[in-house]
Amino acid sequence: MLFHVRMDVNIPLDMPVERVNEIKAIEKAYSQNLQNQGKWRHIWRVTGQYSNISIFDVESNEELHNILQGLPLYPYMKIEVMALNRHPSSVRDDDS
Repeated sequence: MLFHVRMDVNIPLDMPVERVNEIKAIEKAYSQNLQNQGKWRHIWRVTGQYSNISIFDVESNEELHNILQGLPLYPYMKIEVMALNRHPSSVRDDDS
């Protein structure tokens, strides 16, 4: 199942920089592991914002939910999820 996910990050301004950097490093490793597994298919920055647009390819809503809740930055995120379905006019075979 494919999902379009927008993540807007809002880290508290009073959080110590060392803690922020630690969380970001753990988050990077977590996300890259999922990318290498093929579950986090694409990730793009939103220009001028601390946000990203991502495409996930997972088995179920529950799997996506668990992945998102496992993000170290999850407590500081606003997340919007849209389920995606293959468009009948698509010429690509790998977008299901």
